[in-house]
Amino acid sequence: MAKRELAGSRAILTGASSGIGVELARELARHGVRLVLAARRKEQLEQTAQEVAAAGSQAVAVMGDIADPDVRSRLVDTAQSTFGGLDLLINNAGMGLFGPFANSDPARLRQIMEVNFFAPVELIRIALPVLRNGRKPMIVNVSSVLGHFAVPNKSEYSASKFALHGFSDALRMELMSDGIDVLLVSPSTTTTEFFDKAEPDANRRPQRGMSPTRVARKTVAAIRQGKHEVIFSLPGNLAVWGDRIAPSSMSRLLARFGD
Repeated sequence: MAKRELAGSRAILTGASSGIGVELARELARHGVRLVLAARRKEQLEQTAQEVAAAGSQAVAVMGDIADPDVRSRLVDTAQSTFGGLDLLINNAGMGLFGPFANSDPARLRQIMEVNFFAPVELIRIALPVLRNGRKPMIVNVSSVLGHFAVPNKSEYSASKFALHGFSDALRMELMSDGIDVLLVSPSTTTTEFFDKAEPDANRRPQRGMSPTRVARKTVAAIRQGKHEVIFSLPGNLAVWGDRIAPSSMSRLLARFGD
């Protein structure tokens, strides 16, 4: 684990138009990180870039879908051409389309896996040659506690986050000799628009959870400390350990109350 000072670092941050992504951009800017920001929504992305500039740092906005290979290439090329390299790659973009698996279709599964797993993995692939020349480089994969244990009606989302979790653990070991750290961030439910999009049913109970500001601050602290993995909430930690120690009991409990 390499502790790092962030001032002057060069970062790519995906999913920077709302929620945790916006708060990460703000927090990183406060630490003097120069940012290449990615998202699909032009106005919101440009607003984030303006906030970074107002905080005294630099930001370049690259609009597009992270599932598009051309967008991923533009992000790495922009980091090189604008900042001369890359020190941090933060895969924050993600999506959720929740509901019973029996009512879903192959297109839903493929869409979730494309955005939540294949896109960050392929962005890492093309960024690695640049990261190897970075200053104390780190890859940050924003996952979920549902990448540690599963709950009903989120089977496909959990599958994508389990995949990212396993990939991060293996990649961390592969890159140790290169001096590249890999941090897995596993928030519990966060109060963002994410669940409004994922679960549009107006009759569902409101989702409560951590603020994106708190998630961002704890994530940046973990980056600075060189941690390998962080689970932020006490309920999240209890659920993870409960699933490891008594998986059958946790499955019964989550089947009844986990939706």
